[in-house]
Formats: sequence, structure tokens, C-alpha cells
Amino acid sequence: MLIVEDEPLVALDLADLVEHQGGNVVGPVHTVREGLALADSNDAAGAILDANLEDSDVTQLALALIEKGTPFVIYTGTGLPDAPARLHPDLPVVMKPAQTRVVLDALDQRIEMDNKVR
Repeated sequence: MLIVEDEPLVALDLADLVEHQGGNVVGPVHTVREGLALADSNDAAGAILDANLEDSDVTQLALALIEKGTPFVIYTGTGLPDAPARLHPDLPVVMKPAQTRVVLDALDQRIEMDNKVR
């Protein structure tokens, strides 16, 4: 599971829950640039992305993951940036603050939906 989140405590909480559920964590990292590098070099089953990261909003990374076919959920306090919201209005968004379990449940649902489509 790729985690791209710039709030360290949130990132660690997400990573702990993923590992507790038996998943493997890629990251966490806190920039789009780092997220793109990890997405290119790993075949993560899914991803949890913050919408606004240290170096920019998540648009470039979200579009790259869509192209790669990696399901993800946006976990944010502000909502989707304009470009992904316009191009992919069905992207799953969990608004902060929410329990990490809610975020993982949303991602699990997205992965299930993507598997049914394939």
C-alpha cells in the first residue's frame, strides 16, 4: 500500500493500520515527487493520498496512478484539486478528520470495485 501523506502522525497511523491488517507499506512519503518515484518502482495494490502535499497538489500523482491502474483514495481536509475532480469526479474522497479504519475501508471498496470492472 503506497502512502503519500505530509502529516507525519497521520502517515504513521495509516501505515500502522495497514501493517496490522497484514499489508505491506510503501512509504510513507510526503511529496508528489517521492510518490511518483515509488509508484514507478513498485506495484502497490492501492494507495492513500493526501490532496495537498509539500511540493504541490496530488493531481500529477493521481493521474499517474489512474494511468497505471492503481486504485487509490484521497484523504484530505480540503477536497479534490480541480483537475482530478473535473476529469475523474468519481474518485473516492475521505474528508479529514476521519478514523484511519474509514480510510482503509474506502480503499478496500475501491479495490473491490476495480477488480469487478477488470
